[in-house]
Amino acid sequence: MKILITGSSKGIGKAAAELFLERGHTVLGIDILPPSIKNEGYTHVTADILEGALPTLLPDVLINNAGVQDSGRDIEVNLKGSMRVTEFYLPAKPKSIVFVASASARTGAEFPAYAASKGGLVAYMKNVALRAASWGGTCNSLSPGGVTTELNARVMNDPRLWAEIMDETPLKKWASPEEIAEWVYFLAVVNRSMTAQDLLVDNGEAARANFVW
Repeated sequence: MKILITGSSKGIGKAAAELFLERGHTVLGIDILPPSIKNEGYTHVTADILEGALPTLLPDVLINNAGVQDSGRDIEVNLKGSMRVTEFYLPAKPKSIVFVASASARTGAEFPAYAASKGGLVAYMKNVALRAASWGGTCNSLSPGGVTTELNARVMNDPRLWAEIMDETPLKKWASPEEIAEWVYFLAVVNRSMTAQDLLVDNGEAARANFVW
C-alpha cells in the first residue's frame, strides 16, 4: 500500500516509516526537516504541513504524525496543519487515517497550547471518522504517554525529574518510538472494524490515583 506519513524525519514518524517499509509498503514522508531514511521504497518531501506545497498523491493510508511542543505554534502546526493535510487528501478516500495525538488530550497535562492542540486533534479525528465511514474507511487516533524521543530529552536526562515521572508511571517505563510505531501499524493496517476511537498507550500513568491516607 501507499503510506503517507507527516513528520517522518525523526521520532515516532521515522520509526513508523521504517516499519511500513520493512513490511513491504511504499512510504512518502513529509517533514520540514531533510530526510533521514535511505530506502528505495521511501520518497521524501521537505515541506511545512501548514504552509508548504503538498505532493499530489492518492494514499491508501494517511498518518498525521508531525507535531511540535511548546513552540508558540502548537495549535497552528499540530491541529491546523494536520487538518490541512487531511482535507487535502480526503478526496482520495484513504482506507485508513491515523492521528498521533497525546495522553495530554485526555489529561490536560503538559503545556497549555500543546494539550489544547492534541485535544482538538482527537475531536477532529471523530469528525473525519464519520465522513470516512461513507466509503468504508477507518479513522482513529493514538495518544501516547511518555515516549523516548528527542523532544523529551530534557526530562529523560535529568535524574530527579525522571524519578518523579517514574513515580507517576505504574509500569516504570516509557514506550520507545518503535513500540508506538507498532500501534500505528495496527490502527492503519490490521484494524478494519474500529473507528472514531482514541487509544491511550501511557504505561498506566492515567490510572494513577495517588490516594494518600
